[in-house]
Amino acid sequence: MLYIVGLGLGDKRDITVRGLDVVCSCSKIYMEAYTSLLSLGLNPAALANLEKLYGKEIMVVDREMVEQRVDQVLLEAADTDVALLVVGDLFGATTHIDLVVRAKKMGVEVKVIHNASVMNAMGVCGLQLYRYGETISIPLFTEE
Repeated sequence: MLYIVGLGLGDKRDITVRGLDVVCSCSKIYMEAYTSLLSLGLNPAALANLEKLYGKEIMVVDREMVEQRVDQVLLEAADTDVALLVVGDLFGATTHIDLVVRAKKMGVEVKVIHNASVMNAMGVCGLQLYRYGETISIPLFTEE
């Protein structure tokens, strides 16, 4: 089973209770670091904090892994519970929609745990979701 878990907007405490239960029960944990980052960053100390909270080692994956080499993760998810952690809510970017489609084509069951995203937080600025124009993603690119 592949679980795609939204982490929310802020720090390690923004994961939902359901998301935390799932992450703690999975055999393998991946964290996508391409579409966004938690406010605590991804330095070794921040990653160690997340690993302590979850009681699991976290493998950080980049854009290339998520978009081009994710079949390895999906093969693992066919045999055991695997979580992919995504900052914000996972369907804010087409990358994760594509991942769900690919998993289903491979016969891998997928469960989604949503969370808040920057789109939900815009109300603090006085904006309403239905009153502004198109949105874009500004991805974090690797050095290569």
